[in-house]
Amino acid sequence: MNGRPPGRFDRRRPEAGLRINHRIRVPEIRVILEEEQLGIMPTHEALRLAEEKGLDLVEISPRAFPPVCRIMDYGKYKYEEAKKKQQARKRASTVETKEIKFRPKTEEHDMAFKVKHVRRFLEGGNKVRLAVVFRGREITHPKTGMNVLNRVVELCADIATVEATPNMEGRRMIMVIAPKPGVVRKAQEAKKAQAAQAQAAQAVKKDQPGKQAPSANEIDDDDDDLDEDQINADVDDSDEDDDAAAPATDDATP
Repeated sequence: MNGRPPGRFDRRRPEAGLRINHRIRVPEIRVILEEEQLGIMPTHEALRLAEEKGLDLVEISPRAFPPVCRIMDYGKYKYEEAKKKQQARKRASTVETKEIKFRPKTEEHDMAFKVKHVRRFLEGGNKVRLAVVFRGREITHPKTGMNVLNRVVELCADIATVEATPNMEGRRMIMVIAPKPGVVRKAQEAKKAQAAQAQAAQAVKKDQPGKQAPSANEIDDDDDDLDEDQINADVDDSDEDDDAAAPATDDATP
């Protein structure tokens, strides 16, 4: 026996949520007021003390013996706890891994287009898998694929770090990059500033009807919501072996 009374005072069966004020039915509790330990006292005395201060008596550790209660503003406590949970959910949000595909000889225009979206995904808190897809005899020149990956890393060096170095997987050369700490926060601040700039531009437009003031969101953002399939439309994995099946022409007879 541990001296704990049976039945309704069995603290091994706590109810869901926190008990407050007159719902605390144990005869005595350990009381905390702000950061001061008031020690063990009868529950009715702790209730009277809480009422005198215009606060609540909240059971914060029901499994202790005796249970621990804190005199506090319960409404404020619930608000702060809800805020903490919301922040925790944001921090614990699932990190996705996006994939962007390249060719060994990706042209500069296509490179700029794809890097723009690589950066967008990184600023959204996602990791990005960079895949260089080789076709036919391209596989005999892996250095060209390495050059493409190095170029992407160079263009994203300010916001990304290499998480997985280049590795061959069949006819694909794979590298994974991840956002640096603080990247998401800075991107959100930049978006807020951009939104404020857009609002200011709209205000100018209203004040001067004859003057067309473009908003920040009207500049080069038509493809900001493209998904991976749309971005990778120019690289089809299904045709990666087309050249391999073609017959050699060096020894062809007339």
